[in-house]
Amino acid sequence: MKRYYTRACNFYYGKESKYLVSKKKTLPLNNNKEISFDNIEIISRKTKKKVSINNLNSLPKLLKKKIKLDLKIITSKKKNFANLNFQKLPNIMGVLNLTPDSFSDGGQFNNKNKGVDHAFRMINAGANIIDVGGESTRPGSKSINERVEWNRISKILKSICKKFPVSLDSRKSKVMEKGIKIGVKIINDVSGLNYDARTINILKKYKIPFIIQHSQGTPENMQNNPTYKNELLDIYDFFEERINFLRSIGIKHKNIIIDPGIGFGKNLKHNMNLISNISIFHTLGFPVLVGNSRKSFIKEISGENDTKHRIGGTVASSIYLMMQGIQILRIHDVNELIQGLKVFKELLKN
Repeated sequence: MKRYYTRACNFYYGKESKYLVSKKKTLPLNNNKEISFDNIEIISRKTKKKVSINNLNSLPKLLKKKIKLDLKIITSKKKNFANLNFQKLPNIMGVLNLTPDSFSDGGQFNNKNKGVDHAFRMINAGANIIDVGGESTRPGSKSINERVEWNRISKILKSICKKFPVSLDSRKSKVMEKGIKIGVKIINDVSGLNYDARTINILKKYKIPFIIQHSQGTPENMQNNPTYKNELLDIYDFFEERINFLRSIGIKHKNIIIDPGIGFGKNLKHNMNLISNISIFHTLGFPVLVGNSRKSFIKEISGENDTKHRIGGTVASSIYLMMQGIQILRIHDVNELIQGLKVFKELLKN
């Protein structure tokens, strides 16, 4: 049979979603009645077709069987971990860059007092977890020595890991292991576990939750004319291959998050297609994280160049992503985003 992919679509949120689920007119995403859907899009490399969940019996027998298996995955409840609650969307991962050269906030928080203070501000504003990074992976950046990376983050990690949940943004296994021993709760590898061959051994040894991000190329060259046959399906296949590989080497736990990597080896068209169709990744059966905050697609659409002036585009895209059931948003401006989400959710109650 031709390869088909299933994308949940036409979502409802809040009070309306709960009502429709109770009337069996929609299916709850991840068994969460707060967000549900009543259509799927059946996608192949050459075709797309939207089908109501009430019309699945009209599909060919083999295709119907595949779709129903996919729907079972999409509607299954997610297990919570690392202070992330997948029955309350979205979770917010606050960004703490301890670098001199990150694309939007390099040099702002890279001393102990400023870094710790900013982490507390994000937690107090409502962030569920803080993502700490000591190496910039902005387009054009080069890798740094692991000793330099660790020196940038170690003091702050030791200060905050005992106080609230921390994710470690690193591509290097030695940095990961040191962070885990201090108390880091999640490993966030933007290379998709491809940069350091020992990373897999560390993840297996400590059984720690981790994020697999898709990235085409390396930060140094990833924006040099990125190309795909079909970015949405190519990236879906990448995650499927990675998960199958992890299972084959004995990593069986479900505490894995997938991140399609907005801006990592993607142009504006790729980013827009990924965000517009982001709900396809629910079919993989894992929580989905998106790092949309202050990204270049906002500049390219709005014409606003300064990375500090992209809060509007961040809030708009975050609300859209929430309405597609995305479980985690990686955000710089935590207070502003949570303010926007609170207002939006309150309006939905009326």
